[in-house]
Amino acid sequence: MIKRLFLNDNFILWLILINSVILFIDGYFSADSQKLILRILDNFITFLFIAEMIVKLMELGIKGYFQSNWRKFDFILVMLSIPAFITFIFDISLLDVSFLLVFRILRVFKTFRFFKFIPNVGELLQGVQRALKASVFVLISFVIYIFVIGILSFYLFKNSGSGYYSDPMISLYSTFKIFTIEGWFEIPEQIIAGYSESTTFFIYLYFIFVVLTGGIFGLSIVNSIFVDSMISDNNDGLEKKIDSLDHKVAELIEKLNSNEAGKNTR
Repeated sequence: MIKRLFLNDNFILWLILINSVILFIDGYFSADSQKLILRILDNFITFLFIAEMIVKLMELGIKGYFQSNWRKFDFILVMLSIPAFITFIFDISLLDVSFLLVFRILRVFKTFRFFKFIPNVGELLQGVQRALKASVFVLISFVIYIFVIGILSFYLFKNSGSGYYSDPMISLYSTFKIFTIEGWFEIPEQIIAGYSESTTFFIYLYFIFVVLTGGIFGLSIVNSIFVDSMISDNNDGLEKKIDSLDHKVAELIEKLNSNEAGKNTR
């Protein structure tokens, strides 16, 4: 009975749902005394996930268990949850495992098991993987362009007094914000405060160029290639079916023609 329960996907799904609600509610409490019941429930569900993993390992064997990519994913998430479980069960004042407290936040990753129950999630992940492969060089080129514009902007505006270009890393982040069409108007307005009117004109031209090339054309190209690769599998399948249908129609026409020719010879 217990074994069947842990092998039931619906039961595991409900555990994940309850655990997600507990993690959400836990964020509204600050005192440890207020969180005690929620922590007990959270760690009890972690214990159930560990028990589920053990039951499936015994049922399928180590080789059979790890044949499924989803079970590999479940195993990783359970292992990430164990440090927080250990710190809750044992008295960390007696055992020097206080460093494990940093892993407490990793219990949130248990919610990722939701993906396992999404219909056709395998096809979706394959589409993402295919799109990443197809657009990897475009993404690398885009990252390089962000780097070039970010460093150039740093050296141009580092003495402007603006916090957006105070160091190279912040400059890269500010450039990325502009490319996502966020802050494209407020960043130039802050920079021009320390420059003359003639210089302001060229600063505006510079940011118009950056927004056009990176924010509009650059992101549009990346998005179009990524989306096109995501849906290409559906088009390929349709093309294969059409080719197969054309081949069958051609064979049928050839048979009809040969039969007709046979009748004429008689």
